[in-house]
Amino acid sequence: MDTGKAFDITVIGCGGFIGSHLLDRLLSGGELRLCGIDLSSDKIAHHLDNDRFTFIRCDIHDREVVHRAIARSTTVVLLAALCNPSQYNTRTLDVIDVNCSGTIPLVRACAESGVRLVYFSTCEVYGRTTASLVGGDYSGRYLLREDESPFILGPVSALRWSYACAKQLIERVIDAFGREQGLEYTVVRPFNFIGSRMDFLPGIDGEGVPRVLACFLGALRDGTPLMLVDGGRNRRCFTAIGDAIDACVRILDRPDACRNRIFNIGNPANEITIADLAWLMADTWHRLVPQDSRPIALREVAGAEFYGQGYEDSDRRVPDIGKAQRYLGWQPSIGLDDAIEQAMAAAIDHYGPGPVQAKG
Repeated sequence: MDTGKAFDITVIGCGGFIGSHLLDRLLSGGELRLCGIDLSSDKIAHHLDNDRFTFIRCDIHDREVVHRAIARSTTVVLLAALCNPSQYNTRTLDVIDVNCSGTIPLVRACAESGVRLVYFSTCEVYGRTTASLVGGDYSGRYLLREDESPFILGPVSALRWSYACAKQLIERVIDAFGREQGLEYTVVRPFNFIGSRMDFLPGIDGEGVPRVLACFLGALRDGTPLMLVDGGRNRRCFTAIGDAIDACVRILDRPDACRNRIFNIGNPANEITIADLAWLMADTWHRLVPQDSRPIALREVAGAEFYGQGYEDSDRRVPDIGKAQRYLGWQPSIGLDDAIEQAMAAAIDHYGPGPVQAKG
């Protein structure tokens, strides 16, 4: 690819979970010239000496630096976000800033520079299902479609929806730039990507409350109960990061097919309740750490107690992936058991099994 630009692709948020895996794939071969922007390089340290990769350490608010990199790029992949549920009702202003108001100048810069934008939104934009509003019958009212399903959020007092609302609005901003100023864009709505390097463990490499897999993994390492928020009744579809990156690369390789389209990227076959996920992870833990004889317990906790006042959650998120199948030729192939085992094995390799109690 030779467009006369300094960088074929600039990845803003390259040092995070998805960004680090995307760099792994894009730098594994070929001749692409990449620029990466982030505050941290811990997860991408193995790429810093690559001649085809330029790393810029800054955040999205350093507009002069970031806009200069955008102008020198053919495509921008925008991953920068605050996307931890524990922050939605405790750092609400930061969540709105990073995920919306602070992102708008980057979208404008892409439009002004004629740069293609691949933006990573979230499946949380859908909010709750219509079925959750009228009772327990989900027949025909739970599958989420990019161009049809309504966005259903709670009231302002339910602070948890600050993230989803910010992401909804930035999607509309991107669409408006596409219609009114010719921005070429693709929006990705990830459905619970999981894999190595995805989160932190409190007290080891971060503080606060991480997402559910890290919460459960930390409890398994420490021998403490796995906390089921509101009974663990809500359902999620977990998507292996390998499958997700396959879709991302196809989006980058197909600009014409993906122009001004929104894609659900997820694995509808991998749906599970959070309570059943806890037991699946417990069984997987015993298989991966057979020397641990400590009993595993689950404990129910109210969402307001676990995350703070203003917490509310979506009941079910199942993606319709027909558009990704049609335009990308993409189909996820990694089942739930394998995806969970891969993510847990990578975490155990990185953090160790914790203070296990040996059998016998």
